[in-house]
Amino acid sequence: MLFTCLSVVLIIAACSNTRILSSWKADDVQPQKFNKLLVIGMMGARDQTIRQQVENAMVEQLQANGITAIAATQQYGPRTFRDMKEEDAVKMVNGDNFDGVLVVELIDRKKETNYTPGSITYAPYGVIRGHWWPHYRVMYDRLYTPGYYTTSTDYCLEVNMYDSKQEKLEYSAQTKTFDPGSAQVLASDFSKTVVADMLKKGIIMK
Repeated sequence: MLFTCLSVVLIIAACSNTRILSSWKADDVQPQKFNKLLVIGMMGARDQTIRQQVENAMVEQLQANGITAIAATQQYGPRTFRDMKEEDAVKMVNGDNFDGVLVVELIDRKKETNYTPGSITYAPYGVIRGHWWPHYRVMYDRLYTPGYYTTSTDYCLEVNMYDSKQEKLEYSAQTKTFDPGSAQVLASDFSKTVVADMLKKGIIMK
């Protein structure tokens, strides 16, 4: 994707694991009220749960802002456009009165393993009378914290917004979601962050 205008967004939504890496809009875009948006998720065979969650979350977030939207899997089924020719797909979407199409792709998934080293710290302690073992056990627990490994998975998604009537790309953005833990959290954080950016940039209006 070539960007004629690229801006890096540094603001991260509160309580969100998602941040926008870059976003772009066409120079001549004017805020408009789309009558009906189609949300299409493009993920691999093993990521159909993510696809459905992302489509549904985007639809929910758009509708929460007064914008009519429908998920492609709901409108056309899970094999949306897979075996169709371009002219047939465009004709079908326009015939169903969609004046905007929003395509979301999972472009990268990276799993990382991180090691947190153990630490030894000083801690005051009271006198423990009797056998030496209780003293040893208490001090061991207080002073020594063992190291441990954690594994996290980060997701990069791209979203492209088209005016289907004018056959024109109006908006594109790439996002990164840090270790969401579930497809539902990924979809929710992603949709809130992207829709907020689209509203801010005047791509869509309530």
